[in-house]
Amino acid sequence: MLTDKFAPLKNMDPFTNDMFNRVIAFQEKDHPAWNTALDFATRIQGLPLHNLIFSNPDRDPTKYGPTVAAYYPLREEMQKLAAYAKQLSANPLVYDWYPGNGFIGSLLAREGLSVTGIQGNNVKDNQIMSFFDSDIYQFTERTHTAASCDVVLASWIPSQLNPTPEILAQQPKLIAYVYTEHVDESSGQRQTGTDDMFDTLADHYRLLDSWTVHRPKNLLHDIWPDMTPSIEEMRITRVYAANEVSLEKLHSIESKPPYDWEVDLRMALLALEAKQELRARGMNV
Repeated sequence: MLTDKFAPLKNMDPFTNDMFNRVIAFQEKDHPAWNTALDFATRIQGLPLHNLIFSNPDRDPTKYGPTVAAYYPLREEMQKLAAYAKQLSANPLVYDWYPGNGFIGSLLAREGLSVTGIQGNNVKDNQIMSFFDSDIYQFTERTHTAASCDVVLASWIPSQLNPTPEILAQQPKLIAYVYTEHVDESSGQRQTGTDDMFDTLADHYRLLDSWTVHRPKNLLHDIWPDMTPSIEEMRITRVYAANEVSLEKLHSIESKPPYDWEVDLRMALLALEAKQELRARGMNV
């Protein structure tokens, strides 16, 4: 018998029904995420984890990047990055260097920042081209950036691109670099950036913090066989601080409600853990 730790799984049937309904609504473009007339808070309500792992079936990959975003961010990560930025200034100048549709940067901005997405850095638009919080997030052309900034968010840099010189030219005091080292088997190329991204930082920056978010292979498919299989992914975040600024590494942050897709994630991870425990006991599940 499983422990009380797995008690939430007793609600798996109604949870599954709700999740599949949300996934279907998204695929049929009935989910608020598609409606650019709605405010950002409404558009992210009930956004399924599935649709932050997979793009919509009707996406044309020759024209568009991911439907919403390349990965699912966690609230705790955004809190951390915002807390580091606020150590620099009450109102730090934050540039989102590869903003896509503004989704990731807006989540960061919602932790008490104002963030600017730098246009002209993207290879392909997201299928949902506009997905940002206009109250706290804006776009500007690279030619209109200030001579220097406080923070650069370099998130999921397109494969084979290395914008290190351009980013360092902004003289950021803090760099948040989000990437994966995964190599595409068909092309032999990294999924994000290049191997030598930020290799030249050593003389002027130090590694302040880092963490990894592990997405198990077949995260959803192993629990719900009707869902699409997925590869394992290790998403890495490195936070670099300029040597001349004094910043303290965070050891804890305030607990805040997770994003709605994290509810899906926690249920999936809990179900995977339960299956592993049952298999360890010799049960065929």
